[in-house]
Amino acid sequence: MRRVLVTGGAGFVGSNLALELERRGVSVVVVDDFSSGHFENLAGFSGDCVAADIAKPQEWVGRVGPVDAIFHQAAITDTTVMDQKRMMEVNVEGFRNILSFALESGVRRVVYASSAGTYGAGTLPMRESQAPTPMNVYGFSKMVMERVADGFLKEEPSLCVVGLRYFNVFGPREAHKGKVSSMIHQLHLQMKAGKRPRVFEHGEQYRDHIYVKDVVAANLKAAEAKASGVYNVCTGKTTTFNRIIEVLNSVLGTRLEPEYFKNPYPFYQNETQGDPAAAREGLGFSAAWAPEDGIRDYLGAAPVKAAAGA
Repeated sequence: MRRVLVTGGAGFVGSNLALELERRGVSVVVVDDFSSGHFENLAGFSGDCVAADIAKPQEWVGRVGPVDAIFHQAAITDTTVMDQKRMMEVNVEGFRNILSFALESGVRRVVYASSAGTYGAGTLPMRESQAPTPMNVYGFSKMVMERVADGFLKEEPSLCVVGLRYFNVFGPREAHKGKVSSMIHQLHLQMKAGKRPRVFEHGEQYRDHIYVKDVVAANLKAAEAKASGVYNVCTGKTTTFNRIIEVLNSVLGTRLEPEYFKNPYPFYQNETQGDPAAAREGLGFSAAWAPEDGIRDYLGAAPVKAAAGA
């Protein structure tokens, strides 16, 4: 890859990806409307940056220039957004625009962000072969994106389109996501301020937390995939919120007890755990960071060395 497009490149995953691609000598052009991304995430970035809404191709198609591959990260990621039309316009129609741009520009390789939200409260561990059961319009939009990709591939089988179902991503450059940043980030802010960490009763809900450095690695592996497909990007491990609080107390040198409160959201995923087998086999990707090690690396405790296989 000599030159690539990263949509949502001022956002959390997108900025980490854009900077790593540059570090590897790849020329990068970013498209972002800065609705949730932030210029500070691109500190040190030397590529082009097009300010545009991905759902409005007239704003960006003529300004991107030739690219070898597309990493599509732009999306509304706030699962509490109830404006269904806007969610579908940005996530689904924006993706349709990306695939059309790829076809018209001769780009044969597209990697896009899907989500574990497609599984809803599905059976654990969550496998790519099980039927999607999204619990909110965000998860629904990601499910439809995967179907849109399938439709394009039937018409243009020469395309390589790889979807990555991100599980619960945390790490550097997420602060600007605000209320939809990871629970790890939000709990850290509370505890750093000396407040008791607030979690839904009784903190035993668990997540498949994956460090953003692993998510970037998965994108790079997907860009080399031999065939199209959809894969989990997960660790396969579960970590409760109570355990996260324990690790954060260790990092901060505090002894703050959690404050439990009732969950007001009927569409909340109490448990997520992905099966990493398909990504390991199809992409050669395995998560290198255990959640506890990722937290320590992220929050400035003594850095730990990632396991082999990053």
